[in-house]
Amino acid sequence: MPADESSAARGADRSRAGAAISRAFTPPLLAGPLPAGPAGRAEPAGLVLRNRPATGARRPAAPRGGGGGRSTAPRPPRGAGVRRMYERARRAWDRPLTAYYLILGSSLLITVLGLVMVYSASMIKALELAKPGTYFFRKQFLAAVIGAGLMLLASRMPVKLNRALAYPLLTGTVFLMVLVQVPGIGMSVNGNQNWIYLGGPFQLQPSEFGKLALVLWGADLLARKQDKRLLTQWKHMLVPLVPVAFMLLGLIMLGGDMGTAIILTAILFGLLWLAGAPTRLFAGVLAFAGLIGFLLIKTSPNRMSRLGCIGASEPGPGDSCWQAVHGIYALASGGWFGSGLGASVEKWGQLPEPHTDFIFAITGEELGLAGTLSVLALFAALGYAGIRVAGRTEDPFVRYAAGGVTTWITAQAVINIGAVLGLLPIAGVPLPLFSYGGSALLPTMFAVGLMIAFAREDPAAKAALAMRRPGVRWKTMRRRVTKRPSGER
Repeated sequence: MPADESSAARGADRSRAGAAISRAFTPPLLAGPLPAGPAGRAEPAGLVLRNRPATGARRPAAPRGGGGGRSTAPRPPRGAGVRRMYERARRAWDRPLTAYYLILGSSLLITVLGLVMVYSASMIKALELAKPGTYFFRKQFLAAVIGAGLMLLASRMPVKLNRALAYPLLTGTVFLMVLVQVPGIGMSVNGNQNWIYLGGPFQLQPSEFGKLALVLWGADLLARKQDKRLLTQWKHMLVPLVPVAFMLLGLIMLGGDMGTAIILTAILFGLLWLAGAPTRLFAGVLAFAGLIGFLLIKTSPNRMSRLGCIGASEPGPGDSCWQAVHGIYALASGGWFGSGLGASVEKWGQLPEPHTDFIFAITGEELGLAGTLSVLALFAALGYAGIRVAGRTEDPFVRYAAGGVTTWITAQAVINIGAVLGLLPIAGVPLPLFSYGGSALLPTMFAVGLMIAFAREDPAAKAALAMRRPGVRWKTMRRRVTKRPSGER
């Protein structure tokens, strides 16, 4: 055999032996034909050599021209991220249980934060009265516990029972408001004859329950008239709703409490607006109420002085605007994040009523702008949820009652906060669920419980809550398991 043929044969033998050894030591995943690399060299599959993929495919060449090596992948349009966030937020707001969780969560957060601020704002006032520092806090905490029970009870009550309670509640409230004016039974607090002494440190203000009575009774009255198609006539829309409301207003004004009278007027207007009162009728009632209010303010020097304190920056002659000005001082000294919980200066005798009417000012001083904005956001969420419940229901009673409660809480919060900010006259109304006062807290928490019950009565919310029961969830999972193939784990 020639030398060149023998060397070629030996080379072929060595190649076959090398291939056999390679197959013997190659893992099963790498077995098979080796892809050809550059220059005809074989490269093992699954390995990366010289930063090239195992398949042997080369990297795509960089775009030529003026791109400077930039990627040619299409960029998302501007604002796409914002639109996605908006769509997610919109879908979250449209869920069936959104109103339910907003009412429950915001009301509980307002109440808990209110308890903290009542303790902080009332400590010095309690020591001035030779009481323990926790005196007002313990009373408010007891009222909150009772109110939580009332809220739970109201959230479980059917709508028929709510309507059945309307007339007894109105009758009992009117009776108590008459007793307030009886000498020896009624009490005067800060110049207002609107209290009944219950013994010990406890007092009762029946006018606060008048708000709840007007909401339930007015909602039941308008719902029954709507079922009989009588609301198209103006006399059925006004009578007897407006006369009864004016009777409550008269009993309240006998005691001099104009702040509560303003809230009842707002509830009356809210019910008329929900009932679809014509513009001329609505404007007529508004003008009549405004005329009465103007006369009551004009004939009272105290109310005129409060009206003159709007936007005041100095205490004025005789310190007539002392409370309004020091409320602004408290808010201004809080800054962004406040001086710290319990570190208020204005509550040391400078600001009158720091734990009741002006607790929002102490909140701004101790928690700053962040704390006040948080309180405003919670009230805004509660108001939005109430409007949603009233707008989505098909039951006229639920619509009127939910709208009345939302008007009540929102109007009272706006009047209180507006007075603290110096934008409205000081009306002497507490901040709902937040200020000190058991007489105001109990009916408000019961009204919130009604809102929770109304939110649960929505058909979509009922279905969503039914799917979250443990029994339903277990049965659903069991049905899914039985449908799986037998070999699947």
